[in-house]
Amino acid sequence: MAAAMKLISVMGLIVLISLGKVVDAAGECGKSSPDNEAMKLAPCAEAAQDENAPVSASCCAQVRKIGQSPKCLCAVMLSNTAKASGIKPEIAITIPKRCNIANRPVGYKCGGES
Repeated sequence: MAAAMKLISVMGLIVLISLGKVVDAAGECGKSSPDNEAMKLAPCAEAAQDENAPVSASCCAQVRKIGQSPKCLCAVMLSNTAKASGIKPEIAITIPKRCNIANRPVGYKCGGES
């Protein structure tokens, strides 16, 4: 369970870093908390830790879905779940590109990450 949470957190951070903007304190992900959204990114865990790891179709699908709200992605990346997962933000930011997501913002910042 802890490993799955770490994997999901890694993906959330990747997406958030790639699409991130500075987020407000609450409500970034609608009715769901950023920690709950981070759990949905479990398929991205390996890809968020190793830039040479393949990115699964399920990971890309979740990144596309959560990425529709850059504020949510940023909140997921900065969530306690993501922090506890040990993701590598510098690798996580490469996932949207590795998923060939055409409409990904470039040069945005999420917290102190870019």
